[in-house]
Amino acid sequence: MAEDLVLESCNLECESNNRNHMTADMGSQKLIVRRGQSFTITLLFAGRGYEEGVDRLTLNVETGPCPIESSGTKSHFPVSDALQESAWSAVVDHRDGTALSLLIYSPPDARIGRYALTLEASMGYQGSSFRLGEFILLFNPWYPDDSVFLEFEDQRCEFVLTQQGLIYQGSLKFMVPTPWNFGQFEDEILDICLQLLDTNPKFLRDQNRDCSRRNNPVYIGRVVSAMVNCNDDQGVLAGRWDDKYEDGVSPMSWIGSVDILRRWRKYGCQPVRYGQCWVFAAVACTVLRCLGIPTRVVTNYNSAHDTNSNLVIDRYLDEMGNLQKTSKDMIWNYHCWVESWMTRPDLSPGCDGWQALDPTPQEKSEGAYCCGPAPVKAIKEGELRLKYDIPFVFAEVNADVVYWVLQKDGSRKKTIHSSTVGRNMSTKSVGKDTREDITHNYKYPEGSDEEREVFAKAELQKSYLTEEEKGVSIKIKVSEGMNNGCDFDVYAVISNNTETERLCRLMFCARTASYNGVVGPECGLKDLLNVILLPHAEKTVPLRILYEKYGSCLTQDNMIKLVALLFEYQTGDIILGVRDIYVKNPDIKIRVLGEPVQKRKLVAELTLTNPLSTPLSGCVFTLEGAGLTEGQKTQELASPVEPGQEAKVRVDLAPQLSGLHKLVVNFESDKLKGVKGYRNVIVAPLPK
Repeated sequence: MAEDLVLESCNLECESNNRNHMTADMGSQKLIVRRGQSFTITLLFAGRGYEEGVDRLTLNVETGPCPIESSGTKSHFPVSDALQESAWSAVVDHRDGTALSLLIYSPPDARIGRYALTLEASMGYQGSSFRLGEFILLFNPWYPDDSVFLEFEDQRCEFVLTQQGLIYQGSLKFMVPTPWNFGQFEDEILDICLQLLDTNPKFLRDQNRDCSRRNNPVYIGRVVSAMVNCNDDQGVLAGRWDDKYEDGVSPMSWIGSVDILRRWRKYGCQPVRYGQCWVFAAVACTVLRCLGIPTRVVTNYNSAHDTNSNLVIDRYLDEMGNLQKTSKDMIWNYHCWVESWMTRPDLSPGCDGWQALDPTPQEKSEGAYCCGPAPVKAIKEGELRLKYDIPFVFAEVNADVVYWVLQKDGSRKKTIHSSTVGRNMSTKSVGKDTREDITHNYKYPEGSDEEREVFAKAELQKSYLTEEEKGVSIKIKVSEGMNNGCDFDVYAVISNNTETERLCRLMFCARTASYNGVVGPECGLKDLLNVILLPHAEKTVPLRILYEKYGSCLTQDNMIKLVALLFEYQTGDIILGVRDIYVKNPDIKIRVLGEPVQKRKLVAELTLTNPLSTPLSGCVFTLEGAGLTEGQKTQELASPVEPGQEAKVRVDLAPQLSGLHKLVVNFESDKLKGVKGYRNVIVAPLPK
């Protein structure tokens, strides 16, 4: 009688499996595979090999602390004749002496996470059990039956595999692409993402139920949205918006998610200080891409924060044009969230595709600070009753803004003001460093019949203001060269569209501001009591903005808010113009010296010219991407940089992977903060 099989070793074939499952960039030390796709393992037996018809082999996979078959976290399945598409299964691939290769298949709705794999070998009733090892299972956008399936390869490459990207900041009229290293395949990141799932309150409350729901990207997206902020859990990031970051890192200083996630883990899941919307969104993008869910960061310019859900943002000014804090409603210069691609079988047809998820803590959803996933198609159609949080996102892109002037007698007067929220919605284009406008995904054209139908369906009203109705109107225009360290002019352009002469008072004011709408000190003011407007004529009034006024109070967002109030004496009307301008930082010049080849030394030269009239001290360049070691990521300059002189460093690089890489750079000093730059580096494969 044949002896029982004895397993000598198991080869999980990490290198070839990871390559086939598009996880090779995570390394070859662990088996990392995607669901709905088979992988190969090789068993080596001692003494004799596997005999078909004599030996019975059964595999066991388990995930989570309390694996249960009925919860989908455990499966016991034999090595059989054929793979099954809807369940865990295994077949013999080939035999060679005492070596046996098995193909193991996971169903497309399997729970993601860390699995233990064991083998039971028997010739009848009794047998032996062998632990084969561990593997990690991820979502699979390449498999048509997976709920995150994405049809086009260039999109899968961009939204799952690409580790660097651009996030749009700045202002509506001056959109600034900021480079970011998502780094979802860098060392430790996958383990940290799984730890994040195991730290979420739903897991701590009911481990079995949480793990059983990890087959659903809707559930995972909601958990990640809550866990990226720390407002009601052991989340990754603490938010701060008051320009006081001395006890942490300024949100403007981050250039990637990797450092943030590693810090969170290193310090025992204590929140990392500090984040703002684009940092929250970028970290969520890293986690979701790492887990296999196609994700991109999107930016909404003139984004509304409607706290009372009436779709009206009330803003209050005094007669000098200063914003008054009498409402919690806000208009942010821009706001970032993420979109993830998935099906929505829990909703009516037509809700599949991009889903908005917002990890920035703003309002609670089902008791936790999270937002989404909200189907973008449902937002566009005004389907406010569907899950999750559609009314909040709908308001972010559709609310009306009403400005009131608080008068000396205590009364308030509504201004004549044309403003639209939800403008120039932006994300990085697929496969290239350009901006894609996605506003049409969220809303119909302003004033169109379709838009009116959406608002009627949502049982909401929207006001419309045409140019002809304005009578007297005002716009704010700007000049070229609004560079940090320079003086520049801005202009109030007043048009009288009537048949009669008008006499007005103009209050034109500039204040430094943060991107979330909070204003700081005044840095320019003009008060003209008698402005005469001829019929059908235009008048331009300049306002000089001096560096000596704005330089010391400019926030790290580099924003200045311009407010022009026109008081019309004859009618009593108050006409308002508002514009946010972005003060441009100097460019970082990045030169690559040498031929970029995989695993060969390369030198990058970084240069920034001091544009200010005073020296820069405490100058530091921080770098990510392109195969940098930890020691190379921070480069400090020993001496101050005089006005007009260059801050310059050289850094040794050693790209470990071939292909397209972004070298992402941040510059900090005592007077210049958060200056960003990047350079694409195409690395050739190591010659064979």
